[in-house]
Amino acid sequence: MTLYLGIDFGTSGARAVAIDDHAGIQAQVDFPLDRQTPELWQEGLFALLDQLPLSVRQSIGAIAIDGTSSTVLLCDRSGAPVVEPILYNDARGITVMETLREIAPPNHPAIGATSSLAKLLWYARHPKLYPDALHRVATTGLFFLHQADWLGFQLHGQIGISDYHNALKLGYDPEHLFYPEWLRLALPQLFTKFIPYLPHVVKPGTPIAPITAEMGDRFGLPADCVICAGTTDSIAAFLASGAREPGEAVTSLGSTVVLKLLSRDRVDDARYGIYSHRLGNLWLTGGASNTGGAVLRQFFSDRQLAEFSESIDPTLESPLKYYPLLKPGERFPLNNPELPPRLEPRPNSDVEFLHGLLESIARIEARGYEVLQEFGATGLKRVYTAGGGSKNPTWTAIRQRRLNVPVITPTHTEAAYGAALLARMQDRG
Repeated sequence: MTLYLGIDFGTSGARAVAIDDHAGIQAQVDFPLDRQTPELWQEGLFALLDQLPLSVRQSIGAIAIDGTSSTVLLCDRSGAPVVEPILYNDARGITVMETLREIAPPNHPAIGATSSLAKLLWYARHPKLYPDALHRVATTGLFFLHQADWLGFQLHGQIGISDYHNALKLGYDPEHLFYPEWLRLALPQLFTKFIPYLPHVVKPGTPIAPITAEMGDRFGLPADCVICAGTTDSIAAFLASGAREPGEAVTSLGSTVVLKLLSRDRVDDARYGIYSHRLGNLWLTGGASNTGGAVLRQFFSDRQLAEFSESIDPTLESPLKYYPLLKPGERFPLNNPELPPRLEPRPNSDVEFLHGLLESIARIEARGYEVLQEFGATGLKRVYTAGGGSKNPTWTAIRQRRLNVPVITPTHTEAAYGAALLARMQDRG
């Protein structure tokens, strides 16, 4: 029996899930990440493989890895980092936004303080951070990689290969499948000594190379075990949901509300944080609101949320019109960096207050899907729900009333499971 392994590196931990040819889970393990460094990434990768039963490892035919979007690092040809990585949520790229807007087309997905391209420009402005490495890269080259690229390299040994999900915010064009001329022309102007190699980009799930003999021997993996191009953690979670058809979507109800809608047409507008990833012949378009579970936890414990929700009648619309935010600022579904939180009036009843919050977040979610469709995305047909909010049946009923389409809690929501499906897909073409 051939198994397929998905490995997910998230914000607080790494996970691995092995599935069979029928997508059934055969093994799953995890590893905590109390910090984000290449040394701990490698330790976590090896620990996950070590934890899997030998019988599972001996049956693995393909592996795919996902990582946090726009977590990047510079390496030499041996894969050794020459400078500390810049993490997914690091906004130091705000200092290069003027340059970024000058070189990239208006409203491009790479225009953002946390984008991969912003971080590359930041590295270009700070070569003094890696002077000791310059003699090495003078002869072997300097490579710009994403977290998933670097982790895959640990297993297949081919430096400088990425996928078009991770590379989107680097400036790669997933529609025409190349780095655009504006990016290629800009690099020599940005790097005064050594122009880093941008990764060669392939379709997510593409077989890159068999596992190296060293890694195969170390972990008892078959010599023909193929390491595939990876993806980002959020797209791996989308794949896990089971959404496959145009009009199907996934709402992640975590600290914030993230929408992803599968569309026949590509939709991009950086002003609203809307951008599209290519998913086969379709487009995964979406946006993220600053409202969400973090606001609920500002007022209620998990126990209170469960208890008070049971007293809410989800068939009745709350008259309270809130815009629940932790602090001023919203980008999607409306673009207003100064939008203040609206949490008044607060009724005496905690149940009524919670009802108003849940209703208002559902209203924002519904408006988000309306905006995506107004920009040209395929009409909404079904919504799968991930994140902690998916476990609240009252909220689900309120959302379904607002969305007016079926709202489903998928069997699988783990990004590692989605990465395993990606590895399984390579075997099926």
